[in-house]
Amino acid sequence: MGSTRLPGKVLMDLGGETVLARVVSRLRRATLVNEIVVATTDSVADDAIIQECHRVEVTSFRGSESDVLDRYYQAALQTSAEGIVRVTSDCPLIDPQITDDTIRSFLDLHPDYASNALQRTYPRGLDTEVMTWDALASAWREAQLPYQRAHVTPYLYENPGQFDILAVKGAFDYSDHRWTLDTPQDLAFIRALYDRLGNDASFTWHDALVVLQREPELVELNRGVMQRALHEC
Repeated sequence: MGSTRLPGKVLMDLGGETVLARVVSRLRRATLVNEIVVATTDSVADDAIIQECHRVEVTSFRGSESDVLDRYYQAALQTSAEGIVRVTSDCPLIDPQITDDTIRSFLDLHPDYASNALQRTYPRGLDTEVMTWDALASAWREAQLPYQRAHVTPYLYENPGQFDILAVKGAFDYSDHRWTLDTPQDLAFIRALYDRLGNDASFTWHDALVVLQREPELVELNRGVMQRALHEC
């Protein structure tokens, strides 16, 4: 709830459901995910997140607000996770097939860490990261810089000599598309896409691309939004 550019964004309305509910609903269609855990903070402001988790019947975990790496570590520890998939809750266009593809690459090739955002070919907002428990535990023990603690995985991909890193890429480059939620302009864009697709969260990312090919002016809704650098967040 403490987003600086769009406070409360994950509980904002998106076609009759909250953003968080949309993310959970879409990820529930991923076939290689065993359990979804919403890892929120122990801040009083995030009591509302816990209430929403109860409403949509998804497991939740509360941990440090500033040390998100510790929050992930403790959530994985509590659930006895052997492989951890990271998807952020400000991605209501997350595609379960792309998430599955990233997990499948991880399972087939056995890296310590896999991500489809290292060498971007997918729109920003379809990001999926997968890591082993050992890799997460190593980052938790060794990462020292504030941004490494705040963003969970930088310590892994910044140390390719220590970890086996896998970049998962698509067949075509759509990396110029911005589908993540961080500003009012992003919200207007994502709401427009959901509206064009009947506010039915079962649509695929290809369905969204078809809409944008038909109505390219929608891209202008958030074209000017700049992604914040890790140290700025």
